Amino acid sequence: MQGTVDGFSYGLVTPVAAYVMACLGGALGLRCTSRSVRNGESFKPGWLALGAISIGSGIWTMHFIAMMGFTVAEAPISYDRPTTFASLGIAVVMTGIGIFIVGYRGATAMALVTGGTITGLGIASMHYLGMAGMRLQGRLEYDTLTVALSVVIAVVAATSALWAAVSIHGFLPSLGASLVMGVAVSGMHYTGMAAVSVHLHGSVPPGAVGDSPATLIAPLLIGPAVFLVLAGAVVMFDPLLVTGGPQGQRQPAERTPAAGKARAGVPAQRRLPSYGEPANWSAPSRSARRAAQRSRQR
Repeated sequence: MQGTVDGFSYGLVTPVAAYVMACLGGALGLRCTSRSVRNGESFKPGWLALGAISIGSGIWTMHFIAMMGFTVAEAPISYDRPTTFASLGIAVVMTGIGIFIVGYRGATAMALVTGGTITGLGIASMHYLGMAGMRLQGRLEYDTLTVALSVVIAVVAATSALWAAVSIHGFLPSLGASLVMGVAVSGMHYTGMAAVSVHLHGSVPPGAVGDSPATLIAPLLIGPAVFLVLAGAVVMFDPLLVTGGPQGQRQPAERTPAAGKARAGVPAQRRLPSYGEPANWSAPSRSARRAAQRSRQR
């Protein structure tokens, strides 16, 4: 029996909320990555780890919020807790590997491709592992081509995001990059959901008992949301993360004629020594004095 799948049971509420979480996690992660790359004297591993956890938590929370709107009309849906939390670990670890590669290798083509591929595969793995944690009276089937398209979207989005983190300067351009990243991650999620079809059967499979979405709201939403708020506070209190430049960077002072070369046609004036200060007159060199004596003798 074919199940009736609805991915927007709450209308635009879940897609918009999921997009906001993806943008928030992406913005924090990209700024932390940019901070570590442009300011190597700082604590690089700490900033990269904070960026990885921010991106992983944002994407994972985005996935769960979007899944709150996913229903099958003929069967209730529950979630297996260990598998669901394992998807968070996959997201953070694989995102961290990609970010650390770019953070230590720089904006080279090989580093961006490698780091973006690993990060994108981590995003896709998180999505499909989270889907594997669903429990219902039936089985999920996927369209292979649509799944492959979702993975390609994830890899391209991750590579573009990492490139933006190491190449785009300033707060507003980075904010725009995080908005694009949110669109790409949300597009990857709903493309993967478009590949799903549900075939129902009458009996519940062994081990199919799990937690309902209502019982997972607290650990899935409150925990990552609190972390993202704290990470946002760290970002806002660090001017290097907000402005993308060193704090209190002074502009080079204008050169004055007294500090640089003397103006043409104006002889340099000597400063008279004050009382008790030894004179520091510029005397001719020894070779110049000898040449002057020889010329007078002639």
